[in-house]
Amino acid sequence: MILFSRIKELFGQWNIIMLSNKEYLITIDSVVGDGDLGLTMSDGFKVAYLAVRDSEETDIGKLFYNAGKAMSTAVPSTMGTLMASGLMQAGKVLKAKNELLPEDIALLFEAYMQGVENRGKAKAGEKTFLDGLAPAVDSLQEDLKNGVTLLEAAQNAVKASERGSELTKTMIAVHGRAATRGEGSRELLDAGSVVAVLIMKGFLEFIKSIAN
Repeated sequence: MILFSRIKELFGQWNIIMLSNKEYLITIDSVVGDGDLGLTMSDGFKVAYLAVRDSEETDIGKLFYNAGKAMSTAVPSTMGTLMASGLMQAGKVLKAKNELLPEDIALLFEAYMQGVENRGKAKAGEKTFLDGLAPAVDSLQEDLKNGVTLLEAAQNAVKASERGSELTKTMIAVHGRAATRGEGSRELLDAGSVVAVLIMKGFLEFIKSIAN
C-alpha cells in the first residue's frame, strides 16, 4: 500500500531522473527534432514535483491532476502537453484515493498512456513515446494480476520499456519531424520512447526507496 504522503516521492524521482538525463535527451532529440526535449522534460517534471511537494492535498488523484496542470502551463510544447495530459488522466482515474494498492499502480500507468493517446492521436507502433510505455503497462498489468511483488513488477516494467524503446529503431515514424524522412526514419531511436523508459526507471527508484 502506498499512502498519499509517499506518492510525492515518485514525482521527486521523476524530477531527478529527467534532470540527470537532460543532456542525453537533448542529444538524441537533436537528430530529427529541435533539441529541446531535455529542457522540456527537466523543466516540466520539476514544475510537476514542485506543484505537489508542499501540497496538503490528500487526494492522490488531485495531486496528479494538479501536477499535470502545472506542467501544461510551464512547458506548453507538444511533448510537454502530452506528458501533462498523461498526468491529468491519471489524476481523473485515481480521484478520491488517498492510498494506492498494487492494482491501482497498473491503473495509474494505463491512465497515463490513455491520456497521451487521446491528446496525441497516436498509438503504439507509430514510433512515439507510447512504444516505450505500452510494453511497460502490459508488463505491470500481467505481473500485478499474478501476484508478483511491486518491486519485481517495476523491474520487469523497466526492461519491457527498454525493449520497446529499442524496437523504435525498426519503425517508420508516423508523427512529427521524423515522419518527413519516411524510410530514412526507420533506424533512428525515438526520443519520446526514451522519456517513457525514464519514467519507468523513476518509478522503479521510487519503489526501491519506499521498500527500505
